[in-house]
Amino acid sequence: MSRNALVLGALWLLAGVLAVRQAAAVLRLPPDERLTDLETWIGEQGVLHVSGSLYDGDAFTGTPFSALVLRPLTRAAEQSLGYAWTFGTLLLVVVLGLVAARSLPGPVSRRTSLLAAPVAISLLVLSLPVRNTFTLGQTSIIPVLLVLFTVLPRTSERQTGVLIGVAAALQPALLLFAVVLWLIGRRHTAALAGITFAGCSVLAWALMPHDSWTYWTHHFGGAGLGGPPDGLANQSLHGLLLRVGFSGPAELALLAVGAVAVAVVGLRRAAHYAEDGQLLLAAAITGSVALAISPTSWQYQQLWILLAVVGRVGRRASDRLVWPALVVLAMTLNREALLPDIDILGHIGYNAPLLAALAAACLVPFLPRTSPAWDNPDPAPVAEPVQGRFAWVPLLRFVRRPLSRPNLMLELMFIRIGYFGYSYVRAHAPDSRTLAESHGHQVLTAEKWLHIDIEHWFNGVVADTPWLRDSMNWYYSTFHFLVPLSLLAWLYLRRPVTYRWARTPLAFATLLALVGFWLYPTAPPRLMGLGFIDTAHGPQDLANPDFGALTKLSNQYAAMPSLHVGWSLWCGVVIALVAPYLWMKILGLMYPLMTTAVIVGTANHWVLDAVGGGVVVAAGFGLQYLLFGVGKRPKEEAAGPLWPLRPLLRFRKREPGQEPAGSGAGAESASAPVVSVPGQAKAPVLPETAEPTEVAGPGSR
Repeated sequence: MSRNALVLGALWLLAGVLAVRQAAAVLRLPPDERLTDLETWIGEQGVLHVSGSLYDGDAFTGTPFSALVLRPLTRAAEQSLGYAWTFGTLLLVVVLGLVAARSLPGPVSRRTSLLAAPVAISLLVLSLPVRNTFTLGQTSIIPVLLVLFTVLPRTSERQTGVLIGVAAALQPALLLFAVVLWLIGRRHTAALAGITFAGCSVLAWALMPHDSWTYWTHHFGGAGLGGPPDGLANQSLHGLLLRVGFSGPAELALLAVGAVAVAVVGLRRAAHYAEDGQLLLAAAITGSVALAISPTSWQYQQLWILLAVVGRVGRRASDRLVWPALVVLAMTLNREALLPDIDILGHIGYNAPLLAALAAACLVPFLPRTSPAWDNPDPAPVAEPVQGRFAWVPLLRFVRRPLSRPNLMLELMFIRIGYFGYSYVRAHAPDSRTLAESHGHQVLTAEKWLHIDIEHWFNGVVADTPWLRDSMNWYYSTFHFLVPLSLLAWLYLRRPVTYRWARTPLAFATLLALVGFWLYPTAPPRLMGLGFIDTAHGPQDLANPDFGALTKLSNQYAAMPSLHVGWSLWCGVVIALVAPYLWMKILGLMYPLMTTAVIVGTANHWVLDAVGGGVVVAAGFGLQYLLFGVGKRPKEEAAGPLWPLRPLLRFRKREPGQEPAGSGAGAESASAPVVSVPGQAKAPVLPETAEPTEVAGPGSR
C-alpha cells in the first residue's frame, strides 16, 4: 500500500472518529441540556404547537419561511427524541465538507482532491459553529449548503438563482449573493434569486401573516431575537459597537457607515475573486460580509469564516499556512486558548470571529489564480534527511528539514496554543491528594535509599537565611519563563536554523512531562505535611485540599518531572553548544544546577523530580534524532559573533594568520552538504545554513 493511500485512510478514519464523537457528545447530554434551541420548534410553546405569534418571546430567531418549511424536520426530531435531528445534522456536515472539497479552485492535483474531503469534514466537525449547531439543534448549515451547491461546476444558472433565493428566505442577509451575481454580469440569475426570495417570503406571509408582519417590521435580519445584542455571542458590527459603549443614534450612524463600507469593499472583492474562478472563496467573502453587517450573527451562523481558509496568501511557501492557521484557530478555540489572560487583549480575543470575518471580507490580499506565486511560491531551502548511526534512523525519512527562518506569526500561534494545551492538561491531570501524597512518600523513600534526601535540611537553611530565601523566591517566580523565551527569541532572530533544531526537543520534552503529570501525580515537599516551609507561596492550609487560590493557577500535584529543571537544562545545553565564549558556556551549564538548588530549597520539588526533568529533556533530543535523524547542531554558529562583544574573551584562540571558522575561501569545501530547494537544482549549503556538525548528546555519532 502506498504512502498516499495510508495518509488518505488515516484522514478518513480521523474524520469519522471526530464526527461520531461529536454526535455522541450531544446524545450523551441530559435531555434538558441538548438541542436546547430545538425546543423553540418542538417544545410546548414551539413552532409545532404555538398558538400565538412565533415572536412573542425572543427564543425563535428564524424567518417565518423557515418556520414554515422546516416543520416536517422538527416533527421528525420530536418523534425520535433528537436522534434523527443529530444524525441528520451530521449528514449535512459531511455533505458540506464534500461540496467544499469539490469546489476548490483549479487546477487541483489528484492528491489534493483526494485529501481535501476528509480534511474539510474534520475541520468542520471541530469548528465552534458546527459544535454549537449540534448542541443547540440549529438549522444554520442548510442555507450555507444551499449556497455552496451553486459553486459546483454543473449547477445551472436557474438552479443557482433558486438555491440562493431559498437560502436568503431562510437567512435574509444571504441576499447579498444576488448582488455579487449582478456585479459579475449574471444579472438574470441575480434577478431569479430575488424573485425566489420574494416568492418564498410572500408564501410565508400568506400562510402566516401575523408572524410575517412582526418579523419584517420589528425583527428584520433577526434584530432583537435570541440573546442580548451586546452579548459576546453576537459577532456582528452592531454587537461590537454596543460592547465598546456606543448606543442610540451615534451607534446607528457608525453602524450604517461601517456596514456600507464593509459591504462595498467586501462584495467588490467577492466579485473579483468570482471572476477569477475562485467561487468558493467568493462565497466565503460574501458570507463574511453578511455576518458583519447583520444585526445579529450568532456562533452557529459563522461557518462562512471557516470556508475562507481556501484563499491563498503570501508569495513565500513558508507564509502559506499563516492565514489558514489563523482562521482555524479563531473558529475552533475559545478566547482563553487564543490569547493570554491580559485585559488589553480582551477585545481581540472576544471578537476574534468578527475580526476574522472583516479580515476575509476587506483586508486579506488573496492571490489571484493568474499570479506566478499561485502554484509556485518562493521555495525555502531544505536539508535532506540525515542518515543516523542505525540503518532505521530516521524513522520519518520523507521529512526534509527547512533551513530558513520560520514565519513569526505561525511560531507565536503555535507557542501560545502549545502553552495553553500544556496548562490545560497540567491543570486537569489527576489531583487526588491521597494518591499524590503516596507517590511523594515513594519518592522520599527512594531518595533515602539513595542517600540523597537533602530536601528538609536544605529547605531549613534557605528559610533561615533571609537573603538566600528572597533571592531564591525571586528566581523561582521569574526565570522559569523568562530565560527559555528569551533564548528562543534570540535564536529565532540570530540563528534561525539552530532555532528549528532546538525548539523541537523542547516541545517533545514538555509533552513527555505532561504524560508524567498524568500518570504519576506527585505531591511536592511543601504539601506533604512533613515540616517543610513553603518560602515562595507562604504557609498552606493542608486541611484544605484546594490550597486556596494556588489551585486556580495550576495542578499542585504536578511535581514529577520538574519542568523548572527540564526547561533550564534545555537552556543550558543550547547555550553551551552555541555560545562562543567559555564564560557563557559555564553560565549555561550552571543554570540548571542553580534551578535545581532553588526548587529544592523552596520546597517545591524533590531531588528526583529534577532527575525526571533531565530525563524528559534527554528523551526530547532522543526523539528528534529517532524521528528526523537530527542529532547535530547547525554550523551557522561558526559564521558570526553570538554577541556584539566579540573582542572579549574567546573560547578558542586562533593562530596568527589563521582564518576564522566559517569564513574565507575554505568555508565552502567539496564535502559541503547538499540542500534542496523545491523546483531548483541542489546546491552546496552556505555556512549560515549549513548542515549540522557533530555535537555530543542524543543522536551524535
